[in-house]
Parts: sequence; C-alpha cells; structure tokens
Amino acid sequence: MPVPMDQHFRLDLGAIDPQDAERALCLWSNSPGNPAGGLDGLPAVAAWGRKHQVPIFSDECYVEFTWDGPAATPGQLPGQSILSSGLDGVVAVHSLSKRSNLAGIRVGFYAGDAELVSYLSEIRKHTGLMVSGPAQVAAVAALKDSGHVLQQRERYWSRLGRVSDLLNSIGLHAPLPAGAFYLWVPATNGDAWGLAERLATELGVLVSPGEFYGSTAAGFIRVAVVQDEDQIAELERRAQNL
Repeated sequence: MPVPMDQHFRLDLGAIDPQDAERALCLWSNSPGNPAGGLDGLPAVAAWGRKHQVPIFSDECYVEFTWDGPAATPGQLPGQSILSSGLDGVVAVHSLSKRSNLAGIRVGFYAGDAELVSYLSEIRKHTGLMVSGPAQVAAVAALKDSGHVLQQRERYWSRLGRVSDLLNSIGLHAPLPAGAFYLWVPATNGDAWGLAERLATELGVLVSPGEFYGSTAAGFIRVAVVQDEDQIAELERRAQNL
C-alpha cells in the first residue's frame, strides 16, 4: 500500500497507521525518488523498521545523483546508503542502469541483513536468469571507476538547470530536485495531460503525466533530462520562438 508522503515528497513515517505498520511485510524506500526526486531520511527509515520489526528495502539506484544534503564522509559526494545505519533489518538494492548508463544489460545487486539476503538469494535462483559473464565484467569495471560518475553528475546537473530555467520562462514552476534527474512540475489547473499535450505540440517534448505513477501523483508531469546538450539547445531555441 502507498506510504504517506510529506510536502517534499519524502516518506512521512509519522503518518503511517499503526495497524498498517503491525501487518506490514516490508517497507520500500526509493531515495532519491522517482519521479519527484525526494530524499528520505534513511537513518530514520531504518530506525522505524527496527522499532516496528518491519524489514526495510532501500532502492538506491539514483544515490550517486543526490544534489542536497551532506556527504556521508568528508570528500565524498552527497548521498548515502541505508547500510550506513547498520545492516540489521535492512537491504539496499542498487543498479548500474543510472550510475553507469548500463540500463540495457540489467545489472544490479543487493546487500544488507544476512538473513534477508539469504532469503532473496533463494527466491532469485528460481525467478530469474543469471547475468551474462561479459555484463558482469563490465559492471565490475564500472564499479571500480568513479570518474565517469562525476562526469554524469555534471551533465545531469547542467541539464536540470537549463531545462528548469526554460520551463520557468514559459510560465511553469519547475524547481530543481533534491536528487535524481527528473523535474517534477505541477500542471496549470492540475491538468497534467493537457500540459503534456501542450509541450508536445508547441515544443516537441514528450513528458510523463503524473498519473503514470499513481493517483497521488495526479496534477504533475515528470520531465526526464536524458537528452544531450544539442537537443536541449534546440529546445531552448524553440521556446524563444513561442
């Protein structure tokens, strides 16, 4: 069931019904979040899970693209894993799809509480296929290199700023996210589909209406800044000619 969110699109742990907590099998955190880019307080999420004896699964595939908050240790980038709060009752799930642009080879991994990891491994053996050897070698090489991640951060942050400025210039409110590489934009009069159609017609831009992400996301659009700089420059040119 959906967990209540606060105004910054973070898990609102205090708003969870105690009866729901009592019967919950797990709690899933996605931080930084897709689509809104909110940052959950992962130490508090881990503590909540231990208090209520609810396993926590933390989806951290955007953690390298955290823009707000302190670094986990001096010299590191902002963003931290739930594992920094201990392994008891928590599992972190990560992917190289975003970090290293390896979406096509479907490489991911999980780590955390030994008992939960053991259960997952048993399930995994019967529900999926092994990642191919070449893909695993590529993943290991990517994980050992942080230079390309820094370059990715620079690209996405630049794109976020440019597209945010552009959308603001045509009368929308496109705040920069706390994490990930999406802009979460409220639609005028709450008409997300109408705004999506307008952007497609006037600018040739395809965006996702918030309803794609559930009824609580209605009235917003998600703008993914995944096009290269030349495409964004063309978008800026078109916006100037409106």
